[in-house]
Amino acid sequence: MSAAMTANASAEPTETDAVVIGAGPVGLFQVFELGLLGMHADVIDSLPFAGGQCVELYADKPIYDIPATQVCTGRELVARLLAQIEPFAPSLHLGQQVDVVRREADGRFRVETSAGVRLLARVVMIASGVGSFQPRRLKVEGLAAFEGTQLFYGAPEPAALAGRRVLIIGDADAALDCALDLAVPGPTRAANVTLMHRRDEFKAAPQTIEALRRLRAAGEIEFVAAQAAGFETAQARLAALHVTTPDGTMRSLPLDTLLVLTGLSPKLGPIADWGLALERKQLVVDTEKFETSEPGIFAIGDVNTYAGKKKLILCGFHEATLAAFGAAAHVFPGRAIHLEYTTTSPRLHRALGVAPPAE
Repeated sequence: MSAAMTANASAEPTETDAVVIGAGPVGLFQVFELGLLGMHADVIDSLPFAGGQCVELYADKPIYDIPATQVCTGRELVARLLAQIEPFAPSLHLGQQVDVVRREADGRFRVETSAGVRLLARVVMIASGVGSFQPRRLKVEGLAAFEGTQLFYGAPEPAALAGRRVLIIGDADAALDCALDLAVPGPTRAANVTLMHRRDEFKAAPQTIEALRRLRAAGEIEFVAAQAAGFETAQARLAALHVTTPDGTMRSLPLDTLLVLTGLSPKLGPIADWGLALERKQLVVDTEKFETSEPGIFAIGDVNTYAGKKKLILCGFHEATLAAFGAAAHVFPGRAIHLEYTTTSPRLHRALGVAPPAE
């Protein structure tokens, strides 16, 4: 535990109306719906940025089924959702996992994260998708010692790799796009770029594969069909990766930086231990307010299950709307929660910052 986490652990928890677990599109829209009903939200996500799998897995791919939007990329959708929730000033806690959700004697929930954040909330909204995404790590004994210095499971900015020998492992868009970026002539160009996958086949977009083929033919990118088998060091630094080719030949690939971009593996994580009703690793909810088996804990988006469930972003938006009304009953007990329309409600206009405050 770091000193910062130790300090936070002794601090009193911050009080909030709602904790939203998951900063993907559905979690962000949940913040908006909570805000319309007068509730402040703290948002927690294991990724270091907002957007969830929408940004992590298909940031630049087109999405065609968002209402009134003909087409947008995952990145554009998240940017619009972030702009939409700005009037409600949510608190974002990114790059950390929720480790503890515990009901206190007064009925509120104590929420603690891996980074030492402590919150006390009246409701918890789980919008974690299929779980927290963890990179698929390279299974080579001892290699983890170089993680964060020479071994990375995400693509750094090209400028950080300028002039270096870079070995990239992967077969999908993330790996190929990274290889193409690092091979572009200019001040951020790597000294040499090697792409490795167990076979000469790729899952990337056709135009990306074609661009890779052109650069391979021109000698700008080397491709090696192989699997990692070991590594060698020089002066306590990672110097080369030992690989085995399909015909059983051993090779040594010199490198300065190793990028493993082989995708992400979703894990339900601690949610599985919170005592909530599960069905096939998904949270069982009602379809009136999308509350779980534990009153005050709601689940929306891909993490939940019910009869007729469809794993679509627009369905998650619907679930977030009804969940917000369910949450309001806990946050404002005894208060009548009326349906208001953003078109005509002066209160909502003030909340959204599109009308002058009341005198």
